[in-house]
Amino acid sequence: MAEEAAQRLALPAGLLELCALLGASREGLRRPEQVAQRKEVRSLSSLDPEVLSVFVPPFVSQEDSHVAGASCGHLSKAHRLSFRKKREKPWAEPRKGLPVAPRGTDFADVSIPNGVDLLALPQLCFPGGVCVASEPKEDCVHFLVLTDVCGNRTYGVVAQYYRPLHDECCFYNGSVHREMLQPPPGVVGGFVPFAVCVVSRSPYYSALKDCLSCLLTHLKFCKDFEVDNHIRDFAAKLSLIPSPPPGPLHLIFNMKPLQIVFPSRADPESPIIDLDLHLPLLCLSAEKVLQVLTCLLTEQRVVFFSCSWALLTLVAECFMVYLHPLQWQHTFVPILSRQMLDFVMAPTSFLMGCHLDHFEEVSKEADGLIMINIDNGSISCSSDDDIGIPDIPLTAAQTFIQRVQSLQLHHELDLAHLCASTDPNSGRARRRAWQQRLNGQIQQITLQLLVSILREVKNHLNYEHRVFNSEEFLKTRAPGDQPFYKQVLGTYMFHSFLKARLSRRMDAFAQADLNMQAEEDRINGIPISPRRPTTEKTVSRKPSPLQVAHRRMVVSMPNLQGITVPDLLPRNLSLREVDTVEYGGGTVDPSVTRQATYTFRIPEVHFPLVSQCVQAYYADCISLLSKAMSFLAPDNSVLLARYFYLRGLIRLMEGQLLEALLDFQSLYKTDISIFPADLVRRTVGSLSAPQRAQAEQKPELRRLISEVTDKPGEAPKADDRVKNFELPKTHMRLDDFVKRVQESGIVKDARTINRLFEALTVGQQKQIDPETFREFYNCWKEAEAEAQEVSLPSSVTEHLDKNECVYKLSSSVKTNRGVGKIALTQKRLFLLTEGRPGYVEISTFRNIEEVRSTTVAFLLLRIPTLKIKVASKKETFEANLKTECDLWHLLVKEMWAGRKLADDHKDPQYVQQALTHVLLMDAVVGTLQSPGAIYAASKLSYFDKMKNETPMAVPKTTSETLKHRINPSAGETAPRAVDVLLYTPGHLDPAERAGDAHPKLWCALSQGKVAVFDASSWTAHQHCIKVGASKLNCMVMVERNQVWAGSEDSVIYIISTHSMSCNKQLTDHRSSVTGLAVRDRTRAPSEVYSCSADGMVLVWNVRTLRVTSRLQLPSGRLSSLRLHSGHLWCCTSDSIVVVTTDGLLHQELKLNENFKEQSTSFLSFQLLPEQEQLWVARAGCEDICVWSLRDLAQPPTRIRLQDCSAVSCLIRVKRQIWVGGTGLSQGKSKGKIYVIDAERKTVEKELVAHLDAVKTLCSAEDRYVLSGSGSEEGKVAIWKVE
Repeated sequence: MAEEAAQRLALPAGLLELCALLGASREGLRRPEQVAQRKEVRSLSSLDPEVLSVFVPPFVSQEDSHVAGASCGHLSKAHRLSFRKKREKPWAEPRKGLPVAPRGTDFADVSIPNGVDLLALPQLCFPGGVCVASEPKEDCVHFLVLTDVCGNRTYGVVAQYYRPLHDECCFYNGSVHREMLQPPPGVVGGFVPFAVCVVSRSPYYSALKDCLSCLLTHLKFCKDFEVDNHIRDFAAKLSLIPSPPPGPLHLIFNMKPLQIVFPSRADPESPIIDLDLHLPLLCLSAEKVLQVLTCLLTEQRVVFFSCSWALLTLVAECFMVYLHPLQWQHTFVPILSRQMLDFVMAPTSFLMGCHLDHFEEVSKEADGLIMINIDNGSISCSSDDDIGIPDIPLTAAQTFIQRVQSLQLHHELDLAHLCASTDPNSGRARRRAWQQRLNGQIQQITLQLLVSILREVKNHLNYEHRVFNSEEFLKTRAPGDQPFYKQVLGTYMFHSFLKARLSRRMDAFAQADLNMQAEEDRINGIPISPRRPTTEKTVSRKPSPLQVAHRRMVVSMPNLQGITVPDLLPRNLSLREVDTVEYGGGTVDPSVTRQATYTFRIPEVHFPLVSQCVQAYYADCISLLSKAMSFLAPDNSVLLARYFYLRGLIRLMEGQLLEALLDFQSLYKTDISIFPADLVRRTVGSLSAPQRAQAEQKPELRRLISEVTDKPGEAPKADDRVKNFELPKTHMRLDDFVKRVQESGIVKDARTINRLFEALTVGQQKQIDPETFREFYNCWKEAEAEAQEVSLPSSVTEHLDKNECVYKLSSSVKTNRGVGKIALTQKRLFLLTEGRPGYVEISTFRNIEEVRSTTVAFLLLRIPTLKIKVASKKETFEANLKTECDLWHLLVKEMWAGRKLADDHKDPQYVQQALTHVLLMDAVVGTLQSPGAIYAASKLSYFDKMKNETPMAVPKTTSETLKHRINPSAGETAPRAVDVLLYTPGHLDPAERAGDAHPKLWCALSQGKVAVFDASSWTAHQHCIKVGASKLNCMVMVERNQVWAGSEDSVIYIISTHSMSCNKQLTDHRSSVTGLAVRDRTRAPSEVYSCSADGMVLVWNVRTLRVTSRLQLPSGRLSSLRLHSGHLWCCTSDSIVVVTTDGLLHQELKLNENFKEQSTSFLSFQLLPEQEQLWVARAGCEDICVWSLRDLAQPPTRIRLQDCSAVSCLIRVKRQIWVGGTGLSQGKSKGKIYVIDAERKTVEKELVAHLDAVKTLCSAEDRYVLSGSGSEEGKVAIWKVE
């Protein structure tokens, strides 16, 4: 029995956790002192409520419990019963089959769900007390939020209704009593309130309110002794309804007379929205809503007040949704009864709700409360002292107000042009659709508010070391906004937000931030350092002198405390009176709609509720789900995954464990984001020995079981702490210095930081003291502040590109073209003339021919002068820079060299890196301020030294063929090897945005990272998609909307090209997946062939994601495969095998029969059917072998590749074979590409491609070839095909 109990599986709860009937005790109603005098019933003091009955699932009769238990195969929930409070002298026994509690049963005898306190529940269900009424009152509903000691929340919906006090028989605890409860003398009649409370794990406020409304229609017309039965049947129905999985599938249940809709959450991270999110906007002005949000973001002690108990919870919950994905982590009690008012004395942050009658009492008793009167829309403080609630950032506030004002908040206006609905359910459906649209718009507005407030936090994060530089973030805020941010940065909510950002969680905030990126950010794609305001932004930004003074002061002194600085002009504290200014996105885009939703109708539950009826209900559910799946379109994997989830859940409840696991295995392949891993693990653990053996015999279950059970113990939790950046206090050697600089956000590249270390330690011991680091840090930040202050007039900006940034300004100097300041951008030098600011072009870096530092005689002095010779101008530019001359000489030469390298190598990253060197040199000179400062800074003049010491002339053929280079590793601390490249052509798809229809380049980097570029502009489309943690070996596009990636961890990951996320995994391989090939068929679903290193070939049906065939090759390591003429060509280490799709051997080319070299192996191959040729590359060899397909037994033709040391890959492009590998160029080992004419078998071109080996090649529509390099360089080159 102990073993059997250990194997029991606790099923996930349905919608219902608990249902209770509550009211005044019978003894309390009989006490004469609690009965009012004549015609004064309304002034009665409250009676004490108590729990009368409790109903907890499962609801199966005792006589069938053994049968049900046997049929479930050790499946059951924790043992629960329906419960009645103990009673005296029952007049009649309940009908047979109902669970009966033995005499003396009390609450403790029943398993009550966690988080439900039966002692507090009566007070919450009757927060205003139980009062006998002289006339019947209208039924009413209110809502509860119950929190357990672990912070887990359950949600309650309470419906109160009145019954006559003088009925012939009065119902209490399921029994009928002979004695009548007569009203007190002189009282004509009375009505006593009862409450039905439904507790659920999910906040289904509207749905459960509708359910209870349907229940009350039955309770009003039934006999008192039948009430318990009706409530039990009602609870039983709800307990059998499963919670819908995240996604677009909602559940519908017929509660008669209403159709009840249970909406799902949008995704696993989103909350369930089953309430009207516009309620706060009806009760409070947009300005007041902002003030409430400010109080919540700064974690104040907040109390809502209203005469409506229902509004208290609904409005509070709306604000919780407004904060998403931020989460309120403090006490949350939206309803306090009179007995709980002392809770507001708590010293910590909280959000609570009280009846408006207690407003004065709470205001007097507690200090420091933010008191929000929902009924009249006012906000006040409970004490005379100002709490100091800061204003929300002004720009964000104004944009929010404009967007809220554009909303249509009244459904009646939407119905004005429509005919009246004669079907109540049709009208409700129309109202629900309108509410969903409005809810989506409100969520969009509040999310955009949060993004506009917090989006720039990411610019001050160091992901590698999990550091947030709070001081620098605060200095970038407007002075009037700093009080707000200072309070927000210290909250638990913000700390959790930082954890999510540093973990690169792609939640609603991250997705909205990505969608709201400015155009220049999308062009840059990957975070660029150092970052400066563009010309376009400087035109629109005109800081006041006061702002400039403030910024200069705080940036130049980053570590001093208690500095008093001049503030801006006083901000208008009344948000009602702010001027309406036009901002981008000031209105809600009406085209922005929520994802299309679908519904699944839950079948009827038949009574009496015995085991056979429950089993019939499960069977109906499974039948309807299977039928719905059969009618699905083949490519509708979103709905298919939800059906698999629900069917697996129902089968678990029915006791069909193996069938449930099969559904969960299909779900794992279809959408892993909603895969219930813990439930599956517990299900596998509950299998009996025969069931486990049977499961192991099914190949599709064997891997699932190993996935959830064979893994070692849970890995230790990663350190998710967030560190605040602090300047070092001890001396630093190189490793510590690299870490500190990366934490500061100045530079990430470790090699650049190494050169900086050499510059700062010239002539000293190889360590840096804290004072030097502090000075360097301050110099860098002051330069940033100066760049922020640059304000260029339109007469200057019209000569510049809109994305140009001014990185460096000289002091005012005399030049041969006037007096002014020399400005350096990433593209040019120009003179910003004094007096009336004007623009004088000096030169673009591309046109510079010579840069010299010399002296010019002036009277008896020699003035240091910088001379720049420009190709297009005869006159040499001269500037008397005096003490700045040597520094500017270094800066200009480095930018000139970077521009030259960028042009030669078609790689704009050289310019960006040169800018980093320039700014570091400037900071080094400002730090050292010694005669040797220029020499020290020259250690960072890396590109200029490359140009002078080792001229890197790019061969003419390489330069003519090379079109562009991109860097997928930009923003990383070190380059990553490009393991696989895949080009996917663009196509118009209604499911995609216009920008997403462009062709894409997919770059597989190390550790399962995939960077995606827009191949129409070669700009980053999405920086990183995470697919596992292992190296990817192959990628292929499948049916235009999927990318399949084979990994070293033996998993095939499926990436959706629409959502750019990976929610599907195929886990049938036992070894690393090395090759993928697609077989497109017009009249049947496509097939994908995958191979793994152990020689296994699997054939996949793309639409069902099921294996349709398996082939096992006996040869050695299988590295790739291709489909040709109905045959499968497989490359192994020692042979190339040709088999039919049924696995029959057709041909075989063995390595040892053609080559005597023992150390070599087959690496890759290409088929040329037109020439009937097979081209093969071997590992470690410098030649390519070509066989005739007519007779593979004939010796191959060898094509020697000059200066090649090893071949790594080859592809076919038109009538050419492109071979990538490693070879010598100018005496150094480089990544090289050989272009071979397939007909003449001669090398047409020899391209010097990369600094490291060429790891992979791919073709882009036979117009371009893309090559990826190893980890020494980590770049992708784009080559023109002729």
